[in-house]
Amino acid sequence: MVWDTGVNMTLKINLPAAMTALVAAAWLCAAPVQAQVTPVGVWHTIDDRSNEPKGEVIITEANGVVTGRVGRALKPDPKAKRTCEDCKDDRKNQTIIGMEIIRGVKKEAGENVWSGGKILDPNEGKEYNVRFTPIEGGKKMQVRGYIGPFYRTQIWLRAPDTDTTESKKD
Repeated sequence: MVWDTGVNMTLKINLPAAMTALVAAAWLCAAPVQAQVTPVGVWHTIDDRSNEPKGEVIITEANGVVTGRVGRALKPDPKAKRTCEDCKDDRKNQTIIGMEIIRGVKKEAGENVWSGGKILDPNEGKEYNVRFTPIEGGKKMQVRGYIGPFYRTQIWLRAPDTDTTESKKD
């Protein structure tokens, strides 16, 4: 296609190349958004009683397997347990801050769901099957822990970017 600019020059545009560049630019701009629709990142857990952020969980992925550790407490609680006395595996008597509480989770094929692993409640020492479903474009995550037909669901909030650079430990 040729356009006369009226300034003694002709502008030639290669339409297929221009379309390819536009598609590539759109894909690159969408990549950060797509990257957020995953459980990987820093999450704030919500207290069931007060409905306020309680703790921080840092979720990572390696070789297709998702794991998560307790990052820090968001509200100091002098009565909070510091170690997992009731844990029944290698985490028994470990310090809760820094403890791996999510193990073996994988993305379900064709779904925006991660499951197949376990999540530990370090305050009770109980382990549950777990399922993660990022919602609201990855700003929140539905976390469902279950044993057989019984389950409990929490909504975790993705931490603001300022909290993701480094996790502070108590």
